[in-house]
Amino acid sequence: MKVVAFNGSPRNDGNTFRLINYVLAEIQNESISTELIQLGGKKIRGCIACFKCFENRNKKCSIENDVLNECIEKMIEADGIILGSPTYFANMTSELKACIDRAGMVSKANDDIFKRKVGAAIVAVRRAGAVHTFDSINHFFTISQMIIPGSSYWNIGIGLEKGDVGSDEEGIQTMKTLGQNMAWLIKKIAS
Repeated sequence: MKVVAFNGSPRNDGNTFRLINYVLAEIQNESISTELIQLGGKKIRGCIACFKCFENRNKKCSIENDVLNECIEKMIEADGIILGSPTYFANMTSELKACIDRAGMVSKANDDIFKRKVGAAIVAVRRAGAVHTFDSINHFFTISQMIIPGSSYWNIGIGLEKGDVGSDEEGIQTMKTLGQNMAWLIKKIAS
């Protein structure tokens, strides 16, 4: 069993990274392997609506000069997928949006390849807009026929400067509970 997490933040070691790692630690405690993919600093572009993925049906995007096809491979191999983003103008980063748009299109073109995988959104925020970001990421999971575990609150951590989420006790507990629930659900599906 494996969970792959994607950090959509351009800051590879910021608050989103920290929140994701609280979740991954709980998943690892349940003997499920994890991998964290940093989208920050990597080349990734948006969907060009060429629909070649529907023609080719090879579980790949026709744009091959960026990191997206590697991300899709990791998603296909995983039992669970975590998508994390800071809140930028009340939504996710453009890097994560590009990943969602293209991976989602490839999934639809290939008989919903992410169907029944477990998916979780994680959001870092300074003040407001996090619920919209959380909802936007979850829309990818639901349209992909994935299963979303709950937590003790929405999967949001509050902080502005690097490391500030470490002071958000409720956010940290939410991430830990999410990790426990995600691991439990993955094991139940596998059994």
